[in-house]
Amino acid sequence: MAYVKGLHAALAVLEEAPERVRAVLVQKNRRDQRIAALLELAAQARIRHEFVERRQLDRIAGVGHQGVVADCHELALLSEADFEERFDHWPDPKLFLLLEGINDPRNLGACIRSAVAAGVQAVLVPKRRSAPLSAAALKAAAGAAERAELFAIVNVARQLEWLKRRDVWVVGAEGDSGTPWANTDLTRSVALVVGSEGDGLRSLTRKTCDELAAIPMAGGVESLNVSVAAGVLLFEAVRQRTGQEGAPAPRRASLATGGPPT
Repeated sequence: MAYVKGLHAALAVLEEAPERVRAVLVQKNRRDQRIAALLELAAQARIRHEFVERRQLDRIAGVGHQGVVADCHELALLSEADFEERFDHWPDPKLFLLLEGINDPRNLGACIRSAVAAGVQAVLVPKRRSAPLSAAALKAAAGAAERAELFAIVNVARQLEWLKRRDVWVVGAEGDSGTPWANTDLTRSVALVVGSEGDGLRSLTRKTCDELAAIPMAGGVESLNVSVAAGVLLFEAVRQRTGQEGAPAPRRASLATGGPPT
């Protein structure tokens, strides 16, 4: 059982994967146009809805639900075999994101959100030593998890070697010890790898990367939040690829959705 909390996240799961939704729970006295749209989607998919007390939503979903919770089946990640089977179907230049050892589910969700916005074709997450796709992660993803291609991998280094044999350039985010991010060629097929919040990339992963990319810091700041670093690198790839044949067309972002998801 999984709870998808927040209006944007609940709308996204109803639009992208209604088969996952068992019921939609809405706080009593919450009646506006956005709630009406949500309930209309639920009705179209023959999904029941229920108006409940706020304290019930607090109990099952914690803080931050903002009056809307979708009771869902767990979001299952696809396998390594699924990833390798689909590889040739994605157009070149390919763009992948591998998240190694992300511990905070909110960072995991934010990375997935940035990946979807940047047109990433697949997000790879280690099967072990990674934050789960919990309600907090889905909330931070603001509906992007249902739109992403998410794959669980068993061995990071082995999967990166597999990608390298298929002419995918592996770029790891590594503090100030690599090539400045804007000087890294991200126009070819690339797998971007970001590490855990505290330790960054594991030693073997660093050695496996073709190149390490650095985001120089100023003002005495030692590092960026992992989801911010992932966003910087992903949108540098978008910038470099804009206008290239086969590159995903960037979508115009809405400033209204740039803050915390609701």
